[in-house]
Amino acid sequence: MELRVLQYFLAVAREQSVSGAAEYLHLSQPTLSRQLKDLEEELGKQLFLRGNRKITLTEEGMILRKRAEEIVNLVQKAEREITLNDEAIAGDIHIGAGETDAIRHLARAAGQIQQEHPQIRIHISSGDSANVTEELDKGLIDFGLLFLIQRIYPNINTCVFLKKTLGGC
Repeated sequence: MELRVLQYFLAVAREQSVSGAAEYLHLSQPTLSRQLKDLEEELGKQLFLRGNRKITLTEEGMILRKRAEEIVNLVQKAEREITLNDEAIAGDIHIGAGETDAIRHLARAAGQIQQEHPQIRIHISSGDSANVTEELDKGLIDFGLLFLIQRIYPNINTCVFLKKTLGGC
C-alpha cells in the first residue's frame, strides 16, 4: 500500500466523487479509478458504494479513512520535523487534553508561548482519557493533559503537576 494511493483514497472520500477527486488531484478519472480498484483488490474489501452521482464509504472504507488520515498526518509531521532548522524554535506542538474547564488555562499558556515564539503552532484537541491516551500511543499528539486518571497506562510516562484533594474524601 503506497502513501500516494492513500492520498488518492482520501481525496475521493472527501470529494465523494471520483471525477471531483481526479480534478483535484490533476489525474485522469480512469487512472484514479484503476488505483482505487487496485487498492480494493489488494485489501480484498470493497471500500466504496458507488451511486449515480455520489460515492460513499463502506464500513471498511470508513476504517481505512481514519487510519489513512493518521498515516498521512504522521508523514507530514515527520517531514516538518526533519526539515526544521536546528537553531530555529519553530514547529507544531500537538496537545491532547481531557474535557475540562482547565483547558482555558492551557489555551492561555499556549497563547503566551506563541507570542514569544511566533513560528510555533500549538494544536489542542480535547477528548476523554481513552482518546487522549490512544492518540499518544499512535504518536498523533506530543503530550496529553489528563485529570483523574483512574487506570495505569503502561506505555505512557505520567507526572503529577498538581494534586488537590477536595474536602469530604
